[in-house]
Amino acid sequence: MSSAILDVKAMLRTDKLRLLEALWSDLSSDDASIPSPGWHQSALREAEQLHADGKAEFSDWSEAKLRIRSAVA
Repeated sequence: MSSAILDVKAMLRTDKLRLLEALWSDLSSDDASIPSPGWHQSALREAEQLHADGKAEFSDWSEAKLRIRSAVA
């Protein structure tokens, strides 16, 4: 494995985005080998049940971002 040190602060935004895309592509290329944690399956089942029962609430992404930002602020 080669070691590379990048001066991220000195990189152009476009180069940072290209790097991010390359990293994501590499990380997601073998995602089947990464097991999901047990709680994830439970959370998916719960969400599916809420949806089936008509109790699920959905948000527009822009509304969800505002809610998340205010929750962590």
